[in-house]
Amino acid sequence: MIQRIVILGAGSAGLLAACALKRKIPQLTVQVVRSPELGVIGVGEGTTPNFPRFLFEYLGLSRKKFYELAEPTWKLGIRFHWGPRDRFEYGFSLQMDSHWSDLPRPNGYYCDEEFSCAGLASALMRHDKVFPRQPNGAPDIQPWHAFHIENRKFVDVLELLARVAGVEVTDGKVTHAERGPHGIAALHLEDGQRIEGDFYVDASGFRSELLGRALEEPFLSYDRSLFCDRAVVGGWERTTEPILPYTTAETMDAGWAWQIEHEHHINRGYVYSSQALSDDEAAAEFLRKNPKAPTAPRTVKFRSGRYRRQWVDNVVAIGNAGGFVEPLEATSLMVVCAECQTLVDLLQHCALKPTDSMRRLFNRQMDYTWDDIRDFLALHYYVNTRLDTPFWRHCRADTDVSSLADLLEFYRENGPTGFARYTLPKPENNFGIEGYLVMLVANRVPYLAKHQASAAEQQAWHAHRAQFIAQAVSGLGVKEALTYVRHPAWQWNAEAPPNSVPAAGAPTR
Repeated sequence: MIQRIVILGAGSAGLLAACALKRKIPQLTVQVVRSPELGVIGVGEGTTPNFPRFLFEYLGLSRKKFYELAEPTWKLGIRFHWGPRDRFEYGFSLQMDSHWSDLPRPNGYYCDEEFSCAGLASALMRHDKVFPRQPNGAPDIQPWHAFHIENRKFVDVLELLARVAGVEVTDGKVTHAERGPHGIAALHLEDGQRIEGDFYVDASGFRSELLGRALEEPFLSYDRSLFCDRAVVGGWERTTEPILPYTTAETMDAGWAWQIEHEHHINRGYVYSSQALSDDEAAAEFLRKNPKAPTAPRTVKFRSGRYRRQWVDNVVAIGNAGGFVEPLEATSLMVVCAECQTLVDLLQHCALKPTDSMRRLFNRQMDYTWDDIRDFLALHYYVNTRLDTPFWRHCRADTDVSSLADLLEFYRENGPTGFARYTLPKPENNFGIEGYLVMLVANRVPYLAKHQASAAEQQAWHAHRAQFIAQAVSGLGVKEALTYVRHPAWQWNAEAPPNSVPAAGAPTR
């Protein structure tokens, strides 16, 4: 029976795991080992809508305290400078997988020429607004949002939450992991400490100290589908630039560049393939296109793929220690939240006595999660016709999208219908059919079953878009919305005392 869990790594993955385990299974002793050589990557992070749900609803973190300490900004989706259109928005509310009752076909059939503002989130993004406005002027904060968050501030918040929950945090350099008959027997620190546990969480990042190094679990590369393996990272202090409510993904000569919006800082990075250009060439292109960036941006190396199993014996890997795909779509924290919740659910169900079949179930779930993300990201590269550089020609010709063969054939014959969901390896997936249809329609992937809209249909379609546009134009920007949630009178409904009257403008939850 598991009684003591040792977590190696005190970054966001390790601390999220510690908080989830201790808060949901309080009888456990949970110890986090913070080893200095592991460090924290320390870049701005984008998230997905499962992230606030996990923090506030699953972990019970106070929204007020989170906003106060982490100082996040909001993210409604991604603006892509990608493919043949000038730009397009992939928002967290439905656009393509939606069907108005006064129109005979789903939305995607009406977006061949004009893709923008097919949903409220995408309309807000198109107008650089974050939330619609309530009648009293306050932001109407919808559940389809995520955050931009500075990693170091977030880690500080998680450590505070973990300590309050009763998690032990030990500082010390790990010299080696001692093997035992059931996996790992102990961690040895440089100061002579020997730290034992019944169960170990490897949250050591790319080093994968326990799963990869100590247990020697094989790594399965995604290099047939995802060719990028480097990132040049830089950023600058915000001056007059507006705080945008989305991540930007911009096509570059040998990859793409992100822009993540923090309140006082703009985080920028260029993800590229080292087979297509050198680190110096990547840095030069990055600086040429981002003159405000520091003259010596740092380079981060990574590999996309996953370990064959994430849970081996008494070790489970959370986050980058078990797998990683490049930063496109900001899936890292999404996966960490899913891993933590799945692990907790299984441990609770087996009364802290995990069986071989439980481990296999966890591994099957995580294998599918990583492979699903690989397939979705690969599609981004396969359909992007924006540039005709050697790298992008290679992507269009050689990206392995074989797992999506049925989807692509169905789409080319039938167009952007939600029935395409049944051609995916698993209809229930992290992005729904929505994400796939957005990429296909926005990138003008051709299909045969075109729909010739009547004048009445066109009028109805444009009326729906006009409604979204009107809400967006009158909406709030990020800076104005932040002034509301930071006002002393602001009160989150979810945290209001029983029978209390919410403050004016409090969002509905």
